[in-house]
Amino acid sequence: MSLDKAIQTINQFQGESLTSHLASIEKQIQGFNLPSCESLCIEHNIDDDFINSALDIKKLAGQINVIIHSAGILKSLPNILSDNEVVEYVSLGAGNTGRKFDLETNLRVAEYKFIDWKGGAESIRQNGIFKDFYELAEYPTTKEKILYVVGTLHPLKFFNGGRALTSVLSRQPKILQSIQDKYGDIKEVQDYYQIHKSTVQIIDVSPFIGR
Repeated sequence: MSLDKAIQTINQFQGESLTSHLASIEKQIQGFNLPSCESLCIEHNIDDDFINSALDIKKLAGQINVIIHSAGILKSLPNILSDNEVVEYVSLGAGNTGRKFDLETNLRVAEYKFIDWKGGAESIRQNGIFKDFYELAEYPTTKEKILYVVGTLHPLKFFNGGRALTSVLSRQPKILQSIQDKYGDIKEVQDYYQIHKSTVQIIDVSPFIGR
């Protein structure tokens, strides 16, 4: 089944509200026997094609973050590169690609975070963006160091905040130990950020990707 047809099939099933539709079926199915359940599936077009459509969309959705990451980096390049700048490498795929950063040119090293920040309790996202900032900050180079994010409000609020490094780096004990060995007993994210905010730029990538 084509992707367009799969999406159409799922949209028809969920209607205006998937929650309401499922609640209606839950009430309807009470007391049903085998023939009634078969009729229900026919009524709602729940057959092999329907299940396969849902599975196809799920498979595609599982790759959507990689697609956004790779396309976002590539779309940004014509807008951020200077006239005398040359790409040395980009890291577009998921996982460990063997490359230090998402982008390195002859003039800059950069990491990208295409996160739709909500401003609530986002500890896992915060942990990830701190690690990226740390790796940029500690990288020995004379090139520009840039962390590209989608909107700077929430990332900067985090970096200027008082979340404990022991919390942020609870799964990165080597990084925590390295920071403490190098800078002494600094305790909060803002302490580390103040040391390096002049060397690592945090830039909103939104204007460069058409958002």
